[in-house]
Amino acid sequence: MITQEFKNLAQWALKYALDKGCSDARIAVYSGYDNSFEYRDTQLDRLEQSSESSMSIQLYVDGRFASFSTNRMEKKELEKFISNGIETTRYLAKDEFRKLPDPSRLYKGNGKGLDIYDESIEKISVDDKLALIKSNVNEVYKTDERLISVSSDYSDGTSNSYIIASNGFEGETATTYFSLFAGVSMKGEGDARPQGSWYDSNVFWKDLQKTEIGKTAYDRTLRKLGQEKIESGVYKMIVDNLSSPRLLSPLLSALYGSAIQQKSSFLIDKLGEKIVSDKLTVIDDPHIKNARGARWFDSEGVATKKYNVIEKGVLNMYYIDTYYGGKLNMEPTIQSPSILSLQLGDKNFDQLMADLDKAIWVTGFNGGNSNNTTGDFSFGIEGFLIENGKAVKPLNEMNITGNLLTLWKNILEIGNDPRMISTMRIPSIVFDAVNFSGK
Repeated sequence: MITQEFKNLAQWALKYALDKGCSDARIAVYSGYDNSFEYRDTQLDRLEQSSESSMSIQLYVDGRFASFSTNRMEKKELEKFISNGIETTRYLAKDEFRKLPDPSRLYKGNGKGLDIYDESIEKISVDDKLALIKSNVNEVYKTDERLISVSSDYSDGTSNSYIIASNGFEGETATTYFSLFAGVSMKGEGDARPQGSWYDSNVFWKDLQKTEIGKTAYDRTLRKLGQEKIESGVYKMIVDNLSSPRLLSPLLSALYGSAIQQKSSFLIDKLGEKIVSDKLTVIDDPHIKNARGARWFDSEGVATKKYNVIEKGVLNMYYIDTYYGGKLNMEPTIQSPSILSLQLGDKNFDQLMADLDKAIWVTGFNGGNSNNTTGDFSFGIEGFLIENGKAVKPLNEMNITGNLLTLWKNILEIGNDPRMISTMRIPSIVFDAVNFSGK
C-alpha cells in the first residue's frame, strides 16, 4: 500500500508545481516489490528480489507538456527536480491538445470493492515458495529418460499507486499477483528438442494452482514428439484458449487512438460498421472482482466502465484518451483495455474438435508479424493435424497467412472455455478457410 508519507509528498509536489507556474499538473507515486525464484532439475538456479518507489510528474506549462520521473523521494531533491522540469518544458513546442481530462469523466469513488489485494502475501515464507517449485520439478524429474531439463518458476509481488491531479482527481490502487510456471525440454528425433510449458497465475495465493503444473508441462511436451510439416493448403483451424489471445491482439492494436491518428490502423473510419463475423462480440469489463486487470480508473483518472467493443461483428468504439480525442476531434472513451472476454458459445474445446473432419489445431505461435495498416499477417505455428475429430499428427514449422479481417469474418464457432486467469479471457475458436504453408 502507498504510505501516508508518500501521499503527503505527492500532494505537496502538486502544490509546489502549481505555485511555480504550471497551469495544471498530475503527480503519481508508485511503490511495489517483486520476488522470483527458479528451480532447475536439482538445484535453485535463480533468486531475484526487487523493490521500487518512484514519482511520475506531468507538467502543463504555458500550453506545453512534459513528463518526468524520479526515485529521489525527498522534498529538497524534488524542489530542484520540479523547478528544472518546468523550465525545460518551456522550451518545448506548444500543443493545444495536451490537457487533463474533463472533471466530469473522472472516477470519484473510494477505490474499494474490486478485492485485488491479498493481505497474506507478507506471510508466505521463502521456504514455502521454494518447496512449491521443487515439488513441481519433482513431478517430472527422472520420470522419462528422454528428458533434457525440467524447470519451475515462482513469482509474486505487489503494485501500488496513488495519483493526484489539479483537475480534482485523487485515486489509489493496490494489487498483488502470484504465478507458478513449469517448463520441460526433451530429446526428439534427430536434432529435435521439443519444449513445452504450463502456468497458473492469480491475485490470491489460496487460488493459485500449486500442483500438476510440472506434469502438465511434461504432457504438453511429450505430445510434440515427432513434429513435422504437412502439405500446404487451406484448412479449417481451431485455436485453443492458450493461443487464441494472440490472434485478437493485433485487432485490438488497430483500435488505439494513436494508431487511428497516425493513419497506421486498418480500422480507420470503421465505427458503426460490421467488420467481422456476427459471431464475434468483444466485451471489455473492468469491474470483475478478484481479477487481474480489474480497475476503477485508468492512468488519467478517467472512470472505467463496461464496453461492448465489438458487438455481433459491429465495431462500437476506439480506445481514445484525452490527447488523441482532441487531435481526432472525437469523444474520448478510455485509454486502454482492462479485462477482455467474448460472448461464449456452448461447446468446450473437445466438443469443438470432435466436430472437425479435417483441420489443424494451433497450440502455439512461433514468431511472425502483422501489418497494423493493412491487417495482413504471417505467423509461424505449431500444433496438430486433426482427422475425424482427433489429433493424429504433431506439426511444426508451418505458417498461416492472410488478412485479420478476413480471418475474423470466417469464424465457424466460438467455444465456452476461456482461461479465467488472464486479462484476455478468450476461448477456443474455430476458423474456416485458413491458408497454411508447409511442405
